[in-house]
Amino acid sequence: MAKRHIGALDQGTTSTRFIIFSETGDIVAFDRREHVQICPRPGWVEHDAAKIWRNTLDVVRGALEKSSLRPDDIAAIGIANQRETCLLWDKASGAPLYNALVWMDTRTEDAVAKLSREKGVDFLRARTGLPLATYFSALKLAWLLEHMPDARARARNGEVLFGTMDSWLIWNLTGGARGGLHVTDATNASRTQLMNLNTLEWDDDILQFLEIPRPCLPEIRSSSEVYGYCDTQDASGTFSLKGVPIAGALGDQHGALLGQGCLNAGDTKNTYGTGCFLLTNTGGEPRVSRKGLITTLGFKLGEAAPVYALEGSVAIAGALVQWLRDNLGLLGESCEIEALARSVEDNGDVYFVPAFSGLYAPRWRDDARGVIAGLTRHSNKGHIARAALEATAYQTREVLAAMEEDAGVEIAELRVDGGMTENELLMQFQADILDRPTARPRIVEMTALGAAYAAGLAVGFWRTPESVVLDSKSARRWTPRMAEDERQRLIASWEKAVERSLGWRR
Repeated sequence: MAKRHIGALDQGTTSTRFIIFSETGDIVAFDRREHVQICPRPGWVEHDAAKIWRNTLDVVRGALEKSSLRPDDIAAIGIANQRETCLLWDKASGAPLYNALVWMDTRTEDAVAKLSREKGVDFLRARTGLPLATYFSALKLAWLLEHMPDARARARNGEVLFGTMDSWLIWNLTGGARGGLHVTDATNASRTQLMNLNTLEWDDDILQFLEIPRPCLPEIRSSSEVYGYCDTQDASGTFSLKGVPIAGALGDQHGALLGQGCLNAGDTKNTYGTGCFLLTNTGGEPRVSRKGLITTLGFKLGEAAPVYALEGSVAIAGALVQWLRDNLGLLGESCEIEALARSVEDNGDVYFVPAFSGLYAPRWRDDARGVIAGLTRHSNKGHIARAALEATAYQTREVLAAMEEDAGVEIAELRVDGGMTENELLMQFQADILDRPTARPRIVEMTALGAAYAAGLAVGFWRTPESVVLDSKSARRWTPRMAEDERQRLIASWEKAVERSLGWRR
């Protein structure tokens, strides 16, 4: 009997989920587990990678139980993951040497500043498409090699392994210390700042410059191919995924690009998650940005030629809602923010610039820090909640403007996905501040759907990339209804607030 389901592991910044999709791309079942954000110092953000692995087993079991499916019913598994987050682990024991360093972690800012002074912020851009920034994995790896005892020597001997979260999960899923596969896909490799964007191979000159031993690095593979087969079980020994092929992996935003059906040059999507990530398909050649965007690999499907993209990344989007909940206690649950924001008629002239890790595209200012501007005695928690939501829309507007200039096209409509798109207030404000429609597909889990597509294509579950664009019609569309003078007033006030955030960290 033909297997009629595809599984997708979506390992994100705040949680890990397993989603089971049908042949029509519908969600059959999913399960989710959150993990703790570990912040030992200002600007440092870490994850317990061992806990994430345990959560992975739990969510797979949970989704299978909810759907009454068995592992034998799953044709293949694809993986989508938070990019740039990385770790070192012991090959023999499987134990991480240290917590995973999260993509928004800023502990490498001194190294970034030093290299920027000596070499220039763009000295690796021609090879990697990326500017020097705390965002990417290379300097995180250099920090781990420097601060973990004997790590560099052991890395040279292949005794410790490096990886982004896709590598960590694939290694564990395929046996871990019992011979797990040490691989990564090209999209994740492209975000390390160690891969040459033209050859799709680790760049020896960069490795030598940063003193990174090649033996600790995973093999770079395409985004859609059978890497290996699951050979794992949980602590009880009763749950097994043995034999299920792992056949796709994509950095989360690349998964969303594929999931949204952005197969042609000019197709554009924005994902609203922990951060906010806008990507435009630029075709078969890397395109250099002149407006503060980054050049990245879009995806590589099997033996097909690579597809490239321009990207603008916003560090803090949904993470700001979580911060209001966990750090300030303004919310009991994240979903309460829309009601709180609707408790006031407008933002009360309050603006929230969430530069907790500096500002990413198109400004790339590591010296920026978060500010709330415009507070008066009139201001209340509803105004702060509304300003927090609006911050995501303002930052998206800046990235979209840069994207249009770089790509040389006008983006008539923005395709949106991710958890925050369920927020009607935010989506309407996004359309208003962009002065163009925003459109949400019927399935918002595009990150996971893209990983499922990649895996399904690799095992023949779907035949062609075009065949996976199962339903391109938007389920919800918001059109602008804000007056132009009001739009310009709000944008000018936001720009003023951003200026207040700059130069805070010296």
